[in-house]
Amino acid sequence: MKILIACEYSGVVRDEFLKLGHDAISCDILPCESDYYTKEDRHYQGDIMDILYEDWDMMIAHPPCTYLSNAGARHLYPNKKLNIERYNKGLKAKEFFMNLYEAPIDKICVENPISSRVFEMPKHTQTIQPYEYGHPYSKTTRLWIKNLPSLKPTDIVKKEGTFIHSGASRYKHTNKNKGRWFAMSAKDRSKTFEGIAKAMADQWGK
Repeated sequence: MKILIACEYSGVVRDEFLKLGHDAISCDILPCESDYYTKEDRHYQGDIMDILYEDWDMMIAHPPCTYLSNAGARHLYPNKKLNIERYNKGLKAKEFFMNLYEAPIDKICVENPISSRVFEMPKHTQTIQPYEYGHPYSKTTRLWIKNLPSLKPTDIVKKEGTFIHSGASRYKHTNKNKGRWFAMSAKDRSKTFEGIAKAMADQWGK
């Protein structure tokens, strides 16, 4: 299949589909960090809208969640009043999300964390956790799926901690704090877990 992995610079999901022989390409405004296929042009660095309407069989998309996520609600309602500037950025983020979700592609999966209710996102298909795919962390992720089966857990393990902490106290901790939270940078928080990526490829690509 010809597969587009939208808004991915890590190459984690793309590489799992490439391993199965699919024609998979990742796209992001950042350069790809993976060197798994260095000799092939498998990453488009630029605007996803440049290639979104090509002839794709499947798309897995990871649109930015900064202004949509419920984790940022404290910024959306400082002093219990709506921050109009941030709200408008959230509306633009939702518009981008919907452009991906409603793209003319047969098989689609869009992932995002729990969003703030004020943005009235469409109903998600399922919720997954890293500890269902071999990684001992919790990081609630929602999937919006079209013409694909729900993702099935592959390796349920004991949860050791929360991968992301949304409060300001996360800055007092590091990745060494086992049993606490582990992702410190935005890049770390945005990467797809390898176990989830492999499950997507194995269940949707075979």
